[in-house]
Amino acid sequence: MQAEPDPLLLTVRNLARFHREHEKFYAESPYHDVIRLQRSSRALKALAERWSVVAPADDTSPSPFAGAPDLNDDRATETLGILFMEGGGEPAEITRLKADLRALAEASRTTGQWLASAMAAAWDMLAALLAYPALADLLAERHRIVSHDWQCASTTELVARHLDRSVAILERVDFAPAALRADLAADRVAPRYLFSAAEMLDHASDLAAHSAVLTHENERRWRIFHERVEQLVAGTGR
Repeated sequence: MQAEPDPLLLTVRNLARFHREHEKFYAESPYHDVIRLQRSSRALKALAERWSVVAPADDTSPSPFAGAPDLNDDRATETLGILFMEGGGEPAEITRLKADLRALAEASRTTGQWLASAMAAAWDMLAALLAYPALADLLAERHRIVSHDWQCASTTELVARHLDRSVAILERVDFAPAALRADLAADRVAPRYLFSAAEMLDHASDLAAHSAVLTHENERRWRIFHERVEQLVAGTGR
């Protein structure tokens, strides 16, 4: 008569199966954010580079929809659609960029906090596996998975902090054409703020990429651990 399956092993098998699949998604998804952040950074740097050297225009078009030749940069327009118009205030694309960064920051913060809590619980639960000799050689591998995910949690929360601060830096700039031209005629503080905001986004994108790498490195560990647990469950009944 076959023995009843071990309830703990069944739970461990379930986690090994479904969380492995879940992590396949998170080994890829941060790269989508990386691309978004790098594009945003490039657009801000393009504006900052132009505003660092361009002379503010004296003669402007009477049309409120005319583009501001001194403030616009083709790279920023092509990348994010940022267009300064003579009769406008802050371009809609910059307003949308700040809203998108805030939303991404909040999503990253929520994910990081949940993952940190989950990994704290997982670490404690793994202590029960020490009682299984058949898993002795894989204990470090299974704990490394949790360790990597815990690092990802901290990294994701740090991404959120960088995004929040980048938006706060952008908020120091008055993007209305008249205000920008006044700044260009004086101390040119606006481009310096934009460079700093862009560099915050650069580091956030690097952190997000590192998080994806850590998650991707878990794949082999999940595979060999899941295979071993399947063997143990098969030996005690299904």
